[in-house]
Amino acid sequence: MAELLQIGVPFSQPDRSKAVYWLQGITLAWMLIECGVSLYAAAEARSPAMLAFGADSVVELLSASIVLMQFAPRFAISQRSAARAAGVLLFVLAFVVGCAATGSMVLCVAPAESRIGLGITVAALIAMPVLAKLKRREARRTNDAALAADAVQSATCAYLAAIALAGLAMHALFHIAWFDPIAAMAAIPFLAKEAREAWRGKTCVCC
Repeated sequence: MAELLQIGVPFSQPDRSKAVYWLQGITLAWMLIECGVSLYAAAEARSPAMLAFGADSVVELLSASIVLMQFAPRFAISQRSAARAAGVLLFVLAFVVGCAATGSMVLCVAPAESRIGLGITVAALIAMPVLAKLKRREARRTNDAALAADAVQSATCAYLAAIALAGLAMHALFHIAWFDPIAAMAAIPFLAKEAREAWRGKTCVCC
């Protein structure tokens, strides 16, 4: 426990912490909105990819909070602990995506139309790549593995938004229900790889 929490650690590198505060503050605000809207849309549309997208919002809320904890004045966690926690969250996300997609295929659940779902996924496709790029740049500058892992979360959010949007569109236009869960499962190997790298503190910050 003492290794995880370093009580009373002062702030260091003010410019770095300020940039991270802004990035993670924006992430937290957006994820609160995205989480509520996407989970409602998932229930409305019966879409596993939309459910995975909503679950990713929950995971990213936790991931952004963990990154911020590195700079908390009284309960700062080490970069290694933060990176490992981010890795665990990526594993959790991969598991949730797999369960949602598998359940959809087994139960033959076809996604329905959802204007709310379409709206939130389009918004995420615009916002999340920008956030991911800014986080990767800051992670590269500071060599922060936890922030790099969180950048993966943001990029994954955009990927899952694209999958959910495509799944809803493919079913609406061509009635292809299987595209949604298959496309969602395609993200699992990538998530598992990034989770392992984050756990080892070797998450790529150069891409």
